[in-house]
Amino acid sequence: MSAELTLGAEEELHLIDLESGRLSAKAPRLLPRLPAHRFGAELQRTTIETNTPVVRTLDDLRRVIVDLRSELSAAIAPAGVTIAAVGTAPRSEYADFELTSGGRYGRMQEQYRMLVDEQLICGLQVHVGVSDRDLAVQIAQRVAPVLPVLLALSASSPFWNGQDTGYASFRSIIWQRWPSAGSFGRVESAAEYDKVLDDLIASGVIADKKMAYFDVRPSSHAPTLELRVCDATPVVDDAVLIAGLFRAAVRKAELAVEAGTAWHPRSEPLHRAAMWQAARSGLSGELLGLGQHPERFPAEIAVRQLVSRLRPELEELGDWGTVSELLEDTLARGNSTDRQRTAYAERGDLDDVVTQVVEDTAGTPSGRDQHPVVAIPAYRVRAGDEAVGPGARPRPAFRELATFFRGWDAETTIDRCAVRDVWTREHEVGFVVDGGVQVFGCDLVPRTVSAYEWAQLEAGLAQRARAIELFLRDAYGPRRIVADGAMDADDFVGANGWDPDAARLPETAVRAPVMGFDLVRNEFGGWRVLEDNVRSPSGVAYGLALRELMDEVVPDAPRPARLRDPHTVLDRLRETLRTVATAVTGNPDPVLALVSDGPAAGAWYEHRRLSDGAGMRLLSESDLDVRDGRVVEAATGDVLDALYLRVDRDASALANEHAPDLGARILDAAEAGTVYLANAPGNALVDDKAMYVNVPDLIWYYLDEKPLLESVPTYRTSIEGERLSVLDRVGELVTKPVDGEGGRDVLIGPSASAPEVAERRRQIAADPAGWVGQEVVQLSSHPTIGPAGLDPRHVDLRAFVYVTGTGPGDTHLADVALTRVAPEGSMVVNSSRGGGAKDTWIVGPEPGTAAGAGTGTGTGTGTTEGDS
Repeated sequence: MSAELTLGAEEELHLIDLESGRLSAKAPRLLPRLPAHRFGAELQRTTIETNTPVVRTLDDLRRVIVDLRSELSAAIAPAGVTIAAVGTAPRSEYADFELTSGGRYGRMQEQYRMLVDEQLICGLQVHVGVSDRDLAVQIAQRVAPVLPVLLALSASSPFWNGQDTGYASFRSIIWQRWPSAGSFGRVESAAEYDKVLDDLIASGVIADKKMAYFDVRPSSHAPTLELRVCDATPVVDDAVLIAGLFRAAVRKAELAVEAGTAWHPRSEPLHRAAMWQAARSGLSGELLGLGQHPERFPAEIAVRQLVSRLRPELEELGDWGTVSELLEDTLARGNSTDRQRTAYAERGDLDDVVTQVVEDTAGTPSGRDQHPVVAIPAYRVRAGDEAVGPGARPRPAFRELATFFRGWDAETTIDRCAVRDVWTREHEVGFVVDGGVQVFGCDLVPRTVSAYEWAQLEAGLAQRARAIELFLRDAYGPRRIVADGAMDADDFVGANGWDPDAARLPETAVRAPVMGFDLVRNEFGGWRVLEDNVRSPSGVAYGLALRELMDEVVPDAPRPARLRDPHTVLDRLRETLRTVATAVTGNPDPVLALVSDGPAAGAWYEHRRLSDGAGMRLLSESDLDVRDGRVVEAATGDVLDALYLRVDRDASALANEHAPDLGARILDAAEAGTVYLANAPGNALVDDKAMYVNVPDLIWYYLDEKPLLESVPTYRTSIEGERLSVLDRVGELVTKPVDGEGGRDVLIGPSASAPEVAERRRQIAADPAGWVGQEVVQLSSHPTIGPAGLDPRHVDLRAFVYVTGTGPGDTHLADVALTRVAPEGSMVVNSSRGGGAKDTWIVGPEPGTAAGAGTGTGTGTGTTEGDS
């Protein structure tokens, strides 16, 4: 008997309180007002299920879904409640669960306990008419390879219990905990399938056939084949698209069964892996292809592959035109998870996400905006693009800038870039490399960091800076961390960057008043610290230059409200150094000097700019002397109270003609408290790539706090077990020397050749302590401008924290940051490897909002002097 291929759907809909945006447990009070054949109860009181009539076309399915949503919304509005067709309600929390009364549900809660209490989730079930149950069982098994794509299209549940889970569909992760979820295994007939159900019921693990929560199953209450893997979808046409694809997949499988085509199923573990991957990434990462063995594709390619394969069946059913149009709409707007994360990124407020899903649920079936955002022509959209979303449509914070730059033709771009290049030459903005000046590459498209994101970074970097400062004092002092068994002395004594002279400095002196942190933003929008730069972080002056360049070259670019002024960093630097110098020397009006190698210094531009702006004398080691135990400027005899060391060697190595032992004498003065050294000897200990692994533990030990910013998973090849793993995975990891700087000797495994991978294995085996391995983090990207228009490049961020002590109020995140830009096709952002930079527009908090307020939840390489 042939399949009828009719259509139907059941939508589980969250009830949302209009005032609070939270789940509302009013379903038992509202259902008596509604027709029972169209609306029903669910396990939780916060959900109502709709049941469409049987239809034959996608247009009819769209119509009945819209009608049911409208009918339900109108009926419940007087109770102050609305609906959200979404996998998880954005503001749902464990405490929101309330069980629907009834013996069956009561038994489920008694048996499954926490599993039931977590079921604050809603799904979409699609029914396709297949009344022949033997045929239905055969088809259910054959359609398994298409299920990950359907799940990815539906994904609408990134938020759970008040935070971003990192999953596109966390509902499916919760759902898979049921003992009868997933595949029902290999069976040949309906009789065998029924035997599986009978055995499950006899085991006592499930109570009845309705609890067979398989991915696809012959319906327990209708002559249909039922798809159960999908999240509820706010946009109606996403549900219609999924229904069209599922029906075509059913038809294709039916034809294969009728033809006796051999079937080679995936292994169960690989099927579970494919479903997990879809739940994790949705449309923003990779999906597995349709083959028996794993083949990874960008999600859009995998979706198009499926649609192309189903084209004959879609054309037969008369659905090809509809499905093609709906597919383009979905890929252009993104799935609900993409839209929810975009809404959250603006202010870090889950109320914005609730508003988004409620509006999408009640909006036009197509989900098209009344005033659609114009796409950027020919823009190559990447997962994790900070400024451009699915369909090459600019995200809200970038829309005005996108419109502005869209008005540039090739001639305008060339002219502006020429003015830029003249400006950088006239202002001598660049780096000294091998005795010559390397031009500072500047992109003219600014990067915007929202007030919410900056508040997150402010809290996380302040925490990290305090822990690092406490560790440096402890490591060169009492070593309480060793006495308490939290670290071994061998972990840091004698490590790269260790300097015994640092133990001579006053115990309470701030060792790292200026810290730099390299951060990356992954494709899901989360910030991670990639490297700590404590010895002598550079980049502040280049951040200032970028703003001045933008003001001169692109003054007409639309600026956001409350744009922070990066020039405040100069006062911050001066006051920080004055405060820490006074604490050591006792002089309330200390004289500050920046010590540089002069015009030969790699960051000579920065040295000049900071000394001028912060009121410091700009001196070299030849300008210094020590007289009567005080460091002085040799030419004038003026006492210097603080030396901001910006040289590429240890303080002890400083020397000149009249004082060959200058470094030793300066250290004597520092030990006596007559001069303050910033940044102190021995700080390079924290710059060591192997020490980076320990920073989260330092936060726990010194502050007794959970780290607020994640680190990149890092493996120390000095440890045998980790070394063996790295050697086995060199082609998958980023490997770098522990004392590397400026991108030197960094190997990105997936981009490396076989000989390069083999050579790196040899190097690690020869010097295990000299290397680390890191997981590849797909850096976020941001548009850059060229004659051909806007094009994405990978970016990272260097932020600067100024430290005056170890207390909560003793750290200050500067209003300037350096966004570094990788060359095309690269994830290494260092200027010495062809990277550039762009202005970073940091948005301040709204009036009346505390800085740091907010709710919620690739690989670059660090630099030192001479390479920002």
